[in-house]
Amino acid sequence: MKNFIVIIIILFSGLQCKAYAQPGYDYSKLKREKLGRGLVVVKKDEATNFITWRYLSSDPINTTFNIYRNGKKINKKPIENVTFFEDKTNISKALSYTVKAVVNKKETGSQSYTLPQNAPVGYINIPLDVPEEGVEPQGRPYRYNANDASIGDVDGDGEYEIILKWDPSNAHDNSHWGFTGNVYFDCYKLDGTKLWRIDMGPNIRAGAHYTQFMVYDLDGDGKAEIVMKTADGTIDGKGKVIGDVEANYKNQRGYILEGPEFLTVFSGLTGENLYTTDYYPPRGDVGAWGDTYGNRLDRYLACIAYLDGVNPSVVMCRGYYTRTVLAAYDWNGKELTKRWVFDSDEPGNEGYAGQGNHNLRVGDVDGDGCDEIVYGSCTINNDGTGLYTTRLGHGDAIHMTVFDPKREGIQVWDCHENHRDGSTFRDAATGEIIFQIPSGDDVGRCMAADIDPNHRGVEMWSLASGGLLNIKGEVINPRPRIPVNMACWWDGDLLRELLDKNRISKYDYETGRAEVIFSVEGRVWNNGTKSNPCLQGDILGDWREEVLFRTEDNENLRLYVSTHPTDYRFHTFLEDPVYRISIATQNVSYNQPTQPGFYFGADLGKCFPEKDIVIQGSSVTLDAGMNYDSYKWSVGGDTRTREITTDDIPLGKKTKIELEVIFRGYKFNDYVYVTLNQ
Repeated sequence: MKNFIVIIIILFSGLQCKAYAQPGYDYSKLKREKLGRGLVVVKKDEATNFITWRYLSSDPINTTFNIYRNGKKINKKPIENVTFFEDKTNISKALSYTVKAVVNKKETGSQSYTLPQNAPVGYINIPLDVPEEGVEPQGRPYRYNANDASIGDVDGDGEYEIILKWDPSNAHDNSHWGFTGNVYFDCYKLDGTKLWRIDMGPNIRAGAHYTQFMVYDLDGDGKAEIVMKTADGTIDGKGKVIGDVEANYKNQRGYILEGPEFLTVFSGLTGENLYTTDYYPPRGDVGAWGDTYGNRLDRYLACIAYLDGVNPSVVMCRGYYTRTVLAAYDWNGKELTKRWVFDSDEPGNEGYAGQGNHNLRVGDVDGDGCDEIVYGSCTINNDGTGLYTTRLGHGDAIHMTVFDPKREGIQVWDCHENHRDGSTFRDAATGEIIFQIPSGDDVGRCMAADIDPNHRGVEMWSLASGGLLNIKGEVINPRPRIPVNMACWWDGDLLRELLDKNRISKYDYETGRAEVIFSVEGRVWNNGTKSNPCLQGDILGDWREEVLFRTEDNENLRLYVSTHPTDYRFHTFLEDPVYRISIATQNVSYNQPTQPGFYFGADLGKCFPEKDIVIQGSSVTLDAGMNYDSYKWSVGGDTRTREITTDDIPLGKKTKIELEVIFRGYKFNDYVYVTLNQ
């Protein structure tokens, strides 16, 4: 009987890698962007050009690629298993590169990219049109800095353009009084061509909390729109004024507490005002939002969400310290239709007041195929009702992904500013607290990334977590010397790197330090202590992420591309709704790094930690687990997917079972020894 108990423990701790329900999107119905190859070429050094492109979910797994330089194929054999190529050449003139997919020995489709003569090493340079300096009413001058950016395919060619926010140097946090210059938005192609400029006008105050800009193809026509809060005096990309051009509602302290408020949909291609309506909710009584001078009144968030599981909606939000209101809209190409409104002032919603963060997350947390909005310490269901509230209150940072590949669903790592609750790890679907690190401090930062290969799942840390934590809440390094702001996938392995200020670093689990592996000269980060680039994410090239910095003089953007070789070829993360929306919401208030709606970590290819499985019975089902696309096992060359029985392997004999799993188009091979005893 004792041996039987041991066998059962082995079965359920070693064998079970159950494929728990993750986001339940129906990808046959979900309206997503039509992506091209994202081909890009940058110089790795003066003698090597690094070529990289996207691998799409529409590509058969046996797809290979050929590369042409000025019309001549330069790869000796078709490129498989990776989506990059290093061309060692000393040709100094401009070069045209073309990538062609090969399916069943036939080339199909192509995309080209021209590497300009005298191209810089490691990045694409995007020249900017810096707005003219201005002067405050008190006579103080101000200048402009390239601030947050987003991406959208505005012309329908399958490749992204950059939508850039210009902040004046006198931008203010809501809690600070003072006048600010106008906010501008530009759209640039990657070659530096400026498509348009929008002037937000004098009645939109400048600062991180005032203008959240959503860039997404909302009507499915292949071209992205931009949705923002506007006001009297906003000038669109065609030079047309919204409302009263003469109006100026700034009070003596620089706040704007009166005058009409609008919500506008702009064309991504031209910057033209396509539709303007009243912003909801209106200010009403300023004091009803928590103070009388305009701090809590003008705290805005925004997001994109697939609320019906098919079409993207835009959700505009106001308030999170006290009253909280979310208004969801659908855009059909002609008008905005209000889908629903969630208001914490409504009866039954009182527990949702004061729960919001300076950011939010979006994803299908309950597996119904529709997106929910993780609004700090509470979550709003896809139908506009409250899903749950933890009542843990406001925080500055939040991370949502599949942390634990063996746990059902998505999880959330959050930090809190109430000098009580510290940091919490919770179930995204129910709000259940999995573990908590209480603290009497204002915990203003937390981070999450798989940085240690010795521990299953995504690691977590915060300013008051007591060290680096594993998914059980155990301290695995009490004094890690690592940043706590951003992250990116950069060097080509399955671990994540840490992005902070103008450098990327790699965590060394033996020393507990973050070692710098990439840095940019000069002070080129944004938003003070947030220390973030203009944008971080998988913008082009293979599955790894790019980083968009501004130069110190604001004359250029520089899109840095990883030139590290990698052994992996994954479908672009951009095809995952949770990941793509995390790019769209990165500009919202306090920037947060991208995170996918699936597990991604160093143990992806290790389905069975226990390699020796013994079971008392005549059959066993090997469950692939995690979020693999497909799974099969083989014994003696016979490949199958069903359960293993004594018809397949000899009774009582330890037999090696070969395993093959596919994750986002990449094949992982594993093995396990199985013994069946009757």
